Amino acid sequence: MKPLFTRGPSAEYRLGLLAILAIALIVSDHYTHWFQPVREKLSGVIAPLYWVTDAPERIGDWADNQFRSREELQEENSRLQRQVLLLEQRSQLLAAVKAENTQLKELMNSAEVVDDRVLVAQVIGVSPDPLEHVLLIDKGRDDGIDVGTPVMDASGLLGQVIEAGGSFSRILLITDSSHAIPVQVLRNSMRTVAEGTGDLYRLKLRHLANTSDIREGDLLLSSGLGSRFPAGYPVGEVISVQRDPGKPFAEAEVLPRGRMNRSRFVLAVISSGGQAVASE
Repeated sequence: MKPLFTRGPSAEYRLGLLAILAIALIVSDHYTHWFQPVREKLSGVIAPLYWVTDAPERIGDWADNQFRSREELQEENSRLQRQVLLLEQRSQLLAAVKAENTQLKELMNSAEVVDDRVLVAQVIGVSPDPLEHVLLIDKGRDDGIDVGTPVMDASGLLGQVIEAGGSFSRILLITDSSHAIPVQVLRNSMRTVAEGTGDLYRLKLRHLANTSDIREGDLLLSSGLGSRFPAGYPVGEVISVQRDPGKPFAEAEVLPRGRMNRSRFVLAVISSGGQAVASE
């Protein structure tokens, strides 16, 4: 009987045969071009396999690049926002410095017009009472300021000193309801009194005769009467005149020339001919 399983070549024999065949193929490929067409065809078949096996690595690289790009964009965005804030802050500081320089220049120009000796002071406080128009400045008796010293800005009179400490002073503004100042109309030298109304943008002229020669646009100057303020300083401009035939007197509203709530630097006139005092 034939055996059920035929015994083939041994494993050693087959391994040796395959080794010899492999060596022969390598040598033939190295020294000849016989297998070039076969290699090209096999490369076309195997290429997709390389692409598939390399896909996980490429997907990982793509994901890393995406996440890295997003983080870099967020970081750059944050950095740019910080730079914008810094630039805005510097721009505001430059604007503030420019505004201060403009105010100081205006004050110096005003000081050249004033014949009296003046002192530049800075506003360091405002009264918290809305019914009291009072400023606090950083100059006092040590600097030559006394009670009654007139104070002005680059545009016109602001008020007068009502309290002088060693290094500070309190200024009562001409718009305070308790204040009054003798004035005259620049156009015709008519004299009257401008009273505070408690409104930073309004003064009032009362007890004007209905026939008084006063009109809108007239500029009012301090008259110097009563030894309160030196003469010739701008006080305000008439913006309206009310004449009622049924009343014995006319009234006029005046817009102050001084920037009551906007001036940071002021001029104290410390060697004027007369002293100013607050009216009761």
